[in-house]
Amino acid sequence: MSVMSAIALYGIIWFMTMFIVLPFRPKTQGDVGEIVPGTPASAPSDVQMWRKIKLVTFIATPTFFLVAGIILSEVITYDMIESITRGR
Repeated sequence: MSVMSAIALYGIIWFMTMFIVLPFRPKTQGDVGEIVPGTPASAPSDVQMWRKIKLVTFIATPTFFLVAGIILSEVITYDMIESITRGR
């Protein structure tokens, strides 16, 4: 695996994890009771983006090492995937 492949793999895993984590524990303006004029009550009141970024990085980094280890050790190869999907 080249360096660029590793960076791309980490980026994909990181962003997929971010999209999974984003909807956890949303506090809407309606829940808090402080609705800013011109916004819907379902708009987030405090997103806490830095907290979510730290959580995503904490989850994505070991996941990357697991996936990269599987790729580099050739536990699963392209030929295996091709033999499974060839008949379809």
